[in-house]
Amino acid sequence: MNLASTPPRWDISGKTVLITGATSGIGQAGAIELARRGALLAVLGRSPAKLEALVTEVDERADGAAITTFVADLSDLDRVRAVAGEILEALPRIDVLINNAGIAASSAKTGPSGFDEMMAGNYLGPFLLTHLLLPRLQESAPARLIFTASEAHRLTGGFDPQRFERLGDYHGLSAQLAYGTTKLLDLLAADELARRVDPTVVSITSFCPGAVHTGLFRDVPPAAKAGDVLARTPLIRTPEQGAGKLIELATTPTITGGDGGFHTSTPVARLLPRRRVRNDPATARTVYDRTCALVGVKGIG
Repeated sequence: MNLASTPPRWDISGKTVLITGATSGIGQAGAIELARRGALLAVLGRSPAKLEALVTEVDERADGAAITTFVADLSDLDRVRAVAGEILEALPRIDVLINNAGIAASSAKTGPSGFDEMMAGNYLGPFLLTHLLLPRLQESAPARLIFTASEAHRLTGGFDPQRFERLGDYHGLSAQLAYGTTKLLDLLAADELARRVDPTVVSITSFCPGAVHTGLFRDVPPAAKAGDVLARTPLIRTPEQGAGKLIELATTPTITGGDGGFHTSTPVARLLPRRRVRNDPATARTVYDRTCALVGVKGIG
């Protein structure tokens, strides 16, 4: 993907950046660095206490940079609709939206909106929030929309575009496959939106931060324990290192390269072919249209 047609004058200083899932891990590291570079930061998180702690840390490490906070659990679609209204009222422009929030569940659980909690939190909620905020991004052109994806999208087992939201009763290895499915859906949404939205108005990219030691898998004991061990080796990246690609996509004047807008931080993955399902625009359209119906929004284009 080459966005050379995007106006080259791009400086993050003074631009409004909204990040979801910014109270820990790469989201937190990215938020602090963007604030240090002069971005007008807005963050969305589930925990008021963690948001308050982030405000304190940004104040200490980014010389009192401006930061606005919003509280929402993205697995609760009614709350997503409400917080989108709060965001639109508070932010006259959104130059960059970074869909970074995500969870890795160890077993299936139905969330407040009646969908699997991981499906709603990782995919349906961010999809809904994106569509509710997209007009503001378009008004703020040239703007950027960034999805935190994962190479885990390659590990999903079978994929049915007609029933993707039904992850079934998963645990153990099947929980990892279910997580991969949510990340594949994020990529398909990014792919389809990129076909529907003028890239000179809103550029749309996604990235894999690589293997990073964060709290993402804290509810999956084997993965959490392995992460604690590997974190003491060079095999696992720090949150600051993992946030590097996020910072790059948010700040680089011209974005080039990537697999259809997907930029990986896992070197060996660059040698792997694209998932076959991502080569089928008809499947992406089906998933997109069904998702719009599931969350109750009108599709773009």
